[in-house]
Amino acid sequence: MMMMNPMMRKNRLSNRVEVLQCAEWMGDCNISHFITTRFGGVSHGNFAGMNAGLYTEDEPGHVRENIQLLCESLGFSPECLFMPHQTHGSQVRRIDKAFLYRSKEEQTRDLESVDALITDVRGICVAVATADCVPVLVYAPDKQVVAAIHAGWRGVVQAIVCQTISQMKKVYGCDVLQMQALIGPSISREAFEVGDEVVDQFRQSHVWTDEETESLFSLNPRTGKMHIDLWRAVRLQLHKEGVADRHIHLSGICTYRHVEDFFSARRLGIRSGRILSGIGLRET
Repeated sequence: MMMMNPMMRKNRLSNRVEVLQCAEWMGDCNISHFITTRFGGVSHGNFAGMNAGLYTEDEPGHVRENIQLLCESLGFSPECLFMPHQTHGSQVRRIDKAFLYRSKEEQTRDLESVDALITDVRGICVAVATADCVPVLVYAPDKQVVAAIHAGWRGVVQAIVCQTISQMKKVYGCDVLQMQALIGPSISREAFEVGDEVVDQFRQSHVWTDEETESLFSLNPRTGKMHIDLWRAVRLQLHKEGVADRHIHLSGICTYRHVEDFFSARRLGIRSGRILSGIGLRET
């Protein structure tokens, strides 16, 4: 079992908000980033306490208050926080200035069925919600572009990470050799037991070489069940697009094992809270 990366820091921003951050990114004055923990907030039960997932069955008022608390502690307005309605697909949405001029109804419509956001607009934050799926935050320092990716196993099979990096290169001209990525808390290989139908989808995806695909699997001799390493799957997709291994930061935190600190749908059920992972460009 991989231990938490020592470069990850838990920072208690107030008596109601705690976030996880990467030490190497905390010194960069151009970006801000965060990954929420369960600490603080106002939600109860399986949503306790800092549930910032808009599309959960939590009390809407509690979610709004949690988001307000989070944004206040980070120093920006909730109106500057953009989260898509994720559907485990591979659609990537660009948040540009034209998007910001649209009505709230139009923005909500444009964020439907989206699993990754990219932007070069300063003063806003793009974020994704997870509870075992892999959140990936990306920063391209040369063009000042950031991205937030929701990479569940279905999205991974559809190459959501590859597609996001590809768009950053195509739309903004980002130099992939300078890109940095943070793989946030999510389910580990040891905890991610799957059925044959999931293994088959990985083998049929052709995202990786046959050898790479097989390296994602391990058989549990006690149960006879296969386990899949989503962390490695995401890392390989980043490699495939040219991101240097030294620029990939893996939190090493398993949500299933650390359910007291992070939401896990496998441990708590689908009717539970969500971790929010966000990144934004600071205003100059």
